[in-house]
Amino acid sequence: MKHVRLLVLTENLAQASLALAETESFHPDPRPPEDTRLDLTPGHQYREVFTRAQSRLEKIGRLVTLPTPEIEQVRVVEFAELAELNAWLGGLWDEASGYEEDLRRLEDAERLVKEQQASLANFANLDIDLGMLRNKTRFLDFYVGLVPRENLRQLEGAVGLAHHLLHVYMQREETAHVVIVGPTGTEESQLATVLGAAGFQHLPIPRELDREPAELQRDLAAERRAIEKQRGSLHDNLERWSQPFRDRLVEARRTLLLAEPLVTLDPSLRSAGHLAHLVGWVPTHALESLEQRLRDSLNQPFDLRVRDPLPEERKLVPTVPVKSRFLVPFRMLVDQYGVPSYGEVDPTPLFAATFLLMFGMMFGDLGHGAVIALVAWSARRRLPRFYLFGVLAGISSMVFGLLFGSLFGYEEILPALWMSPLHDPILMLQVALGWGIAFILVACLLGIYNRLVTADPWGALFERHGLINLLFYLAFLWGGYRLAAGGEFGTLPALLAVGSLLALAAFQWRELQAPTGERLLVVAIETLDTVIVYVSNTLSFLRVAAFSLNHVALSLAIFTLADMMGSVGHLLTLVLGNLFVLVLEGGIVMIQVMRLQYYEGFSRYFSGDGHRFHPLRLRRGGASS
Repeated sequence: MKHVRLLVLTENLAQASLALAETESFHPDPRPPEDTRLDLTPGHQYREVFTRAQSRLEKIGRLVTLPTPEIEQVRVVEFAELAELNAWLGGLWDEASGYEEDLRRLEDAERLVKEQQASLANFANLDIDLGMLRNKTRFLDFYVGLVPRENLRQLEGAVGLAHHLLHVYMQREETAHVVIVGPTGTEESQLATVLGAAGFQHLPIPRELDREPAELQRDLAAERRAIEKQRGSLHDNLERWSQPFRDRLVEARRTLLLAEPLVTLDPSLRSAGHLAHLVGWVPTHALESLEQRLRDSLNQPFDLRVRDPLPEERKLVPTVPVKSRFLVPFRMLVDQYGVPSYGEVDPTPLFAATFLLMFGMMFGDLGHGAVIALVAWSARRRLPRFYLFGVLAGISSMVFGLLFGSLFGYEEILPALWMSPLHDPILMLQVALGWGIAFILVACLLGIYNRLVTADPWGALFERHGLINLLFYLAFLWGGYRLAAGGEFGTLPALLAVGSLLALAAFQWRELQAPTGERLLVVAIETLDTVIVYVSNTLSFLRVAAFSLNHVALSLAIFTLADMMGSVGHLLTLVLGNLFVLVLEGGIVMIQVMRLQYYEGFSRYFSGDGHRFHPLRLRRGGASS
């Protein structure tokens, strides 16, 4: 990535912005220039007019369906043209706003009718004038509301003691709709206590509902039909009104798309009289084409200067993502953790490869993998950016299904090309442990590299998962292997392990500013934590073997249940059981693989505090309104 500074004549700014947008390689840098003479903002007024015109067109577009315009010829939109367009859109919106207000009134009226219908649903089974139940009379009290069905019998007895009658007019799920009627008098306060204890919820009757529910339902339905008819008529009028302006509205959208690059650059623009200044970041491979495009587009001289990023600018440099349609869904998952900083290794390719290997190993089944791949492929139109994730995961599961000899849980139909986890679990555990060790070593090496390229040598040496940590881990692995093979840890591995821990403790002691007692406690805990973390992280990868065995165990359980059924029940159990394995175990395996990636991998080498490369672009078409 290179930092570029472009000086052009102010009159060429619009053309320069279009040239930069067409190359799609210029990421604006909004920092103000060091030269204090460049203190003017030449595009500020242009942006204000553009923003007003864009807002007006969007509001009109909510009323009138406009086709997506195609930009066949790139041209400069001058300020005078933009101002004229804004004025025309302003006058058009003054006319269109009346239609919007009429539509809003109809929406408000329809919302009120829907609310009344929702309230009426609570009283649909009451065949009386609802106005009679709204207010107390001189001699009678009325209570309309909801009560839990489990409390209904006790409430009925309690209100009877208070000389009231309870009528259940509707029951829905666990709730009963009741009306309680009784004389006014001294029992009123006693009844209120009973209702509260029974969980009674009062249902207020709106004043609009002052007739019988059946009659109200007919009237409200008729009112909604009338509103819908008015809305249709209003849309027809709106369509006739807009017909003469449609072509010009489409052209207005095209004009705003052409003006957009200069508006996007506005925060990065500075000028001094006739000279304009803008800076940004450009990938190294795109510099030549960018400069050539500027030469072809600008009719006046310009000055383009290029330099490497300064050390203090590292956090400002954007990161260009790896471009591959197969990596797009995996990059989406990586972005949930963070964006790599400039200079860091982009973890997306490694993440994709290791994710697919672990998923296939933990969910290796030819049949289940084929189902996953087919379902993902069928969803390619609804999930165009993510369906390849499911397809690749399914293919990985199919490959390991062939290696394990597993087809919908059956272990006897296909011969295992490598091994069967069920028949050789010790080998499966050894493979998972070896995989985990290799994964952790690669993650530590990447972490050391990333710290070195970001000019942090002390961090690469002593920080968590640095070179000294890696030395301890290698010594621990060496000694552990000797212990398992020959019964002793070994002097040299022990010296390396203890020496690396002492070096880490000395570094932490030097860096920590605290009283002696606190420093001792913190250093002891951090040193012990180093040992525990590496041991637990390594053993954590045994879940790769555990889930491959779990897949076989679940399938055996399903087969056992199926054998206890008749012919129809046998088939149904197999189908539902495999569906259960696909949904439940497949989801759990994905979660476990993500956990291994994030906690055992990314935490060692990936900071995730960068920001993506978002180049200036000329949108060739806008979304339809």
